[in-house]
Amino acid sequence: MSQKRSIFEEVGQGAKPAARPQGGMIDARPKGARAAIRVWLLVLFALVWAMILVGGATRLTDSGLSITEWKPVTGALPPMSEAAWSEEFQKYQQIPQFEIMNPDMTLEDFKGIYWWEWGHRQLGRVIGLIWALGFFGFLVTKRIPTGWTPRLLALGALGGLQGAIGWWMVSSGLGGEMVSVASYRLATHLGLAFVILALITWYALMLGRRESDLLQSRRVGEAKLFSLSTGVMHFAFLQIILGALVAGLDAGRGYTDWPTMGGEFLPSEAFDLTPVWKNLFENPVLTQFLHRMAGYALVLFAAFAAFRGRRSAHPKTQTAFLWMGAMLLMQLALGITTLVNGAPLHLGLIHQAAAVIVWVLVIRARFLARYPLVTSIRGA
Repeated sequence: MSQKRSIFEEVGQGAKPAARPQGGMIDARPKGARAAIRVWLLVLFALVWAMILVGGATRLTDSGLSITEWKPVTGALPPMSEAAWSEEFQKYQQIPQFEIMNPDMTLEDFKGIYWWEWGHRQLGRVIGLIWALGFFGFLVTKRIPTGWTPRLLALGALGGLQGAIGWWMVSSGLGGEMVSVASYRLATHLGLAFVILALITWYALMLGRRESDLLQSRRVGEAKLFSLSTGVMHFAFLQIILGALVAGLDAGRGYTDWPTMGGEFLPSEAFDLTPVWKNLFENPVLTQFLHRMAGYALVLFAAFAAFRGRRSAHPKTQTAFLWMGAMLLMQLALGITTLVNGAPLHLGLIHQAAAVIVWVLVIRARFLARYPLVTSIRGA
């Protein structure tokens, strides 16, 4: 016969406490895995950002063709003697850039452009080394969370592809009548760098939160804002590609008046090349015009997205969209300032550095639209 229970006894008294909910498989990993991998990714992000800036300086100083060979391993060492420097200089003297642009260049002048390109390539080697040490270190110690190995491996593969595209870009300026690299190859090279930055940013944001939190927050994600921010992301990427074409053609040093171009809205030389499609890649007038127009349109689109972001139910998402819109407006002002001053090196690099900040803010706004940070009524 069962024991009588008091009507005042609390429900569940004496019962075994419910098991504490367990996180997903990733959360069951050693605690340091997600945090350590995130730090490693942030280091890679900083190095890629630095490489973009050094690459920009290399382009703006016309240094990219100073090293005429691709030696991924032995090329890590610069010339160590005057004889070695003379040999490198002689190789440079064989390409059109020297014959057409720099026939009076001295060995000392050559050293100045050589160090920019060598530094750019050296950063690439450092990035590859940091990726390999981190990836294989986490892999061997079994610290990579479930499902993350293919993602982290893909970053390394994209880095290797980036090196190959870099040489494909440089090789375009070593023969024929080219005095610089092909603008569309430069755009491909820079575009892939921003793809890598986007992936690193997204992965770092994911690793900054527990897997169980991500699963829960996705249920309250805002699909319309996510789609809108995806549109801004694609538009921003197009603008980055157009900016690379402008840099590749030195188009930013052509028409330096604003808001018109030589007193015209669309200069008459915009379609001088034949066939017509070549103007998109080789006509500095048209590329500058398109970069200007896309900049205006992107800021308006981002402003609309920021306005819609204010309706988000999540304060962090609202703030992310506002920062995205504000930074794009600042980038537009910086671009105009760079243009009217003839794109000097320091302003060109600041403009490029700001493009990375814009890119990260767009990715972050998109991430928070998909995985919002849910807050209480008090905002805690």
